[in-house]
Formats: sequence, C-alpha cells, structure tokens
Amino acid sequence: MWLAQRQPEWMTSDTLTYMGVLGTVVYAIGGWLSNTDIRYLWLSSFGLVLHWYGDSLDGTLARFRNTQRPIYGFFIDHTLDAVTTCLIFLGAGLSPMFRMDVALAALAGYLSLSIYTYVCTIVKEEFCLTYGKLGPTEFRLLLILLNILYMYTSWSEWRINWYGLEWGIFDILGIIITIILFSIYIAQFIKDRAAFAKQDPLKPHNKR
Repeated sequence: MWLAQRQPEWMTSDTLTYMGVLGTVVYAIGGWLSNTDIRYLWLSSFGLVLHWYGDSLDGTLARFRNTQRPIYGFFIDHTLDAVTTCLIFLGAGLSPMFRMDVALAALAGYLSLSIYTYVCTIVKEEFCLTYGKLGPTEFRLLLILLNILYMYTSWSEWRINWYGLEWGIFDILGIIITIILFSIYIAQFIKDRAAFAKQDPLKPHNKR
C-alpha cells in the first residue's frame, strides 16, 4: 500500500501490468545475452524486479484508487501470466545456466500449479498463489539468487556426463525445483480430492 500511495497519477493498473510483462522480456533478453557475457544476468535480475513491481502492484493500486474491474482485471492479469511465465522459463533455458529441456520441464510444473489454481478459483471460490512457502515472489527471489551464484561461484564450472548428455549443477537444481513443483501439485490434488469427495458424495444408483 505504501508504494501504491506514491504512484504518479499517470500510472495505472494496466500500465503496471504491462510493465510486468516488459520485465519478463528483459529477463529473457538478459538470459540470452549472458551467453556472451555472464554479467548480463544482472539485466535478467533487473527484469525480475521490474516484473515483481508491476505484477504485485497493479491490483493494489486499483484497490487503493477504488478503480477495481474484477472481471477485466482477472482476465488481463492471468491471461498475461501465461505469457510472462513462458518468457521467464524460456529466458532461463536460453541462458548458459540451465539446459532448455530442464527449463521446459520446470515450466510444465509451474503451469500445472497455475492451472490447478484457476480450477480451484472456480470450484472452491478461493484464489491461492502460494503453496507452502513457495509463491511468485519467492520464486523470483530464487531465480535472482541462482543468477548471483552462477556469476560469483565456481558452481558453473561443475559438469557431469550422464547417458551421453552434459549436466551442470544448476541443471540438477532445476530438476529438483521441477520435482518440488509436481510434488506440491500431487499433494494438493490428493488433499482437495478427499475434501471434494465429502462435499460432493457419490450418489447411490437407483435400481428400477
């Protein structure tokens, strides 16, 4: 709310939303350019900060100015979330930090959780972006931390060959993140399935 109170009049919720999209474009470009100079990962990190600023503040600004548009806002925000999510994971795959197949596997896990969130918004009338301690903000911070570790540690030099493919330590971290995302998805599905089964029990078959 503190940031919302200090936004200039020309700044609107839509402007902030598109600023968030721009941030992910910057992240992807930084990831691609880091193949020529690893320090471009700072540009990627800046893109994530820009994305956080726009994505986190657009709804807050609308509520502060009492300009909410629940249907339009939900449509624009979460439709563009699909684009920004893809750009972030593609940017990670374009960088030397992750193999593209690892980045796409993590993308599948993240999108699965996103779809689950939207389904639950309908059936539970509850919109939850955070599972356990992992939410969009924490995920951005994790990516920034990985950028810093890649630039300033020797971890980037560690490589193994497995089944004819080269894997780095960051690839292994990416696989671990993927496993965590799918594990959260499965655990939440099992929990909610049991709750929904009680809420909407199987009806007995009426024999004629």
